[in-house]
Amino acid sequence: MVLHTVNTADGGADDDDVFTMSLSQQVLPRNRMPSGESDPATVYQLMHRELLLDGNSAQNLATFCTTWSEPQVHLLMSDAIDKNMVDKDEYPQSAELESRCVRMLANLWNSPPGRDAMGCSTTGSSEACMLGGMALKWRWRKQRQAQGKPADKPNIVAGPVQVCWEKFCRYFDVELRQVPLEPGATGMRAEQVRQYVDENTIGVVAILGVTFTCAYEPVAEIVAELDKLQRETGLDIPVHVDAASGGFVAPFIQPDLVWDFRLERVASINSSGHKYGLAPLGVGWVVWRSADLLPEELIFKVDYLGGNMPSFALNFSRPAGEVISQYYLLLRLGMDGYRKIQQACADTATWLGQRISDMGPFELLYDGQGGLPAISYALRPGQPFTLYDLTDHLRMRGWQVPTYPLPPKREDTVIQRVLIRHGVGRDEAGLLADDISRALDQLGKGRQTGARVQAGFHH
Repeated sequence: MVLHTVNTADGGADDDDVFTMSLSQQVLPRNRMPSGESDPATVYQLMHRELLLDGNSAQNLATFCTTWSEPQVHLLMSDAIDKNMVDKDEYPQSAELESRCVRMLANLWNSPPGRDAMGCSTTGSSEACMLGGMALKWRWRKQRQAQGKPADKPNIVAGPVQVCWEKFCRYFDVELRQVPLEPGATGMRAEQVRQYVDENTIGVVAILGVTFTCAYEPVAEIVAELDKLQRETGLDIPVHVDAASGGFVAPFIQPDLVWDFRLERVASINSSGHKYGLAPLGVGWVVWRSADLLPEELIFKVDYLGGNMPSFALNFSRPAGEVISQYYLLLRLGMDGYRKIQQACADTATWLGQRISDMGPFELLYDGQGGLPAISYALRPGQPFTLYDLTDHLRMRGWQVPTYPLPPKREDTVIQRVLIRHGVGRDEAGLLADDISRALDQLGKGRQTGARVQAGFHH
């Protein structure tokens, strides 16, 4: 830790202690900018120490997002701190790296040859979802208008979606027809879809990695159900796959799972580069199976940055570093590297699931196999504590493990979810399991007898 500064703003010597500087002798400004300047090293050190009050991201087992990066990623992010991703005329090589990433992802997701897949980077999978949804709505509306039919009541059908789809529907005036969870289900089931779609349905969203449970929805079965519906009724409803997490998992450790552009009805796919794509926070991707699926009306031509460039995004200026880092990771790891990392995460999740299952009070909803590297579980009936109590105890040790109810109609079931990401190793998972076991002992004895807490769990 650096405790000394050079060329201090208040004229101090170069060996002045940071914590004796004038700025250190006051509460940092909360509401107004200070009138004068301060020594940069002092400001940095004070802010650095204040940020220590944040949680340890390595122990945040609630987030899907990248919390560990190689040193080379840090260097590339620093190199690109001045590059604006939207300014493709001024930074053509950054734009070229974005295009390479799109082509690699289209290939990874089995885009048909000769169909000219099209896509772009975004600030994350939420923006990518909205772009995919906008394309669905514009295509549906154009088709309805060509048929002379009303186009004022669009709807989209989905299971237990992440909040970005609720935002899309509210912001862009689309009815969200959310399919409720059936007993024992961890996502939307194919046989449920038919009763929710109609001629005003702009598309069905299938989720590869449900946020609540981490399981995959059966994309191929959903597509088959819609194929059958088209044969019987003529309704041709496209599918958008929200692969925010699974898009960087399934191709590597579940390569035989058919969920992507191998299915003709899948029009577009989004994924998050800063989740299991392993890139730093701030990058997502959306890809359409062919260019004609992205309506021209949604593409703007911008000529005031130095050239005439197409722009299709909700955001405008944004940093290029995350996109550059994504290309680095695709090069650095390749298919084998991603496969090794995701398989290691999946194996650790399965191992942790077994540890937690063996403790007794828990019932696994998802055991880490067949979906994302994660587990989710509920409490068995009759326990003298809740999962919310357990979350509070784990937080005392720095762990962030979320507790929440499942979506309708399973909201009476409260679960916990643990995500295993790159950087969360077997030893760390073992420490978490040990802390859960100790917390169970404390919660059980404290609630039942008030006896002196001992290590271990007894039931």
